[in-house]
Amino acid sequence: MTRPRIYPLGETALVCEAAPPATLDCQRRIWALAEHARLMPHVVEVVPGMNNLTIVFDPLVADYETLATQLESGWDTAQATGAEGAEIEIPVRYGGADGPDLVALAEHTGLSVDEVVKRHTEAEYIVFFLGFQPGFAYLGGLDPALHMPRRAEPRLEVPAGSVGIGGAQTGIYPATSPGGWQLLGRTELRLFDPARNPPTLLQPGDRVRFSALEVRA
Repeated sequence: MTRPRIYPLGETALVCEAAPPATLDCQRRIWALAEHARLMPHVVEVVPGMNNLTIVFDPLVADYETLATQLESGWDTAQATGAEGAEIEIPVRYGGADGPDLVALAEHTGLSVDEVVKRHTEAEYIVFFLGFQPGFAYLGGLDPALHMPRRAEPRLEVPAGSVGIGGAQTGIYPATSPGGWQLLGRTELRLFDPARNPPTLLQPGDRVRFSALEVRA
């Protein structure tokens, strides 16, 4: 695997960025590096991302060059294994008002609506990382036939629980917010609950499957 690029992000953070494409093996290596970084002196926060890891450090006591060397060494020794995540099923109502872009996605891919849903529910997805909003899981494993660019004009309001596709990934909106992903359906599961421990339903490494409660064109 190609050596990562390590560079500063302002005066209090470092980024370790692997070359594309995003793969499960690379993401597992990122998770292992995150565990290594949490033990590094003067690191106050560790943020795994897609093909990258950001560490925030105390600039009054930390040495940038030393931390960069430690990150590089950690990358070399990190094992792309990772703990086996939980299996989670997400029941979805596809199409209709819950999935206003399902028909457009079918037209874009040249597949029928039923075939789109079949392919979306047959795949097993892995949570690569959480971002964008609390509990929003970026899922790897989408069938290439279902890849579709994000909307040219994002919606001002996407309902909580909406399941969408953005490029080569699928994901679920935990809370109502603006968004530009193509919406296939909606789940009633609560992805983020501050009163729950942990508050996010999905965690990095979890395995996710979608099931169809209903399909409407």
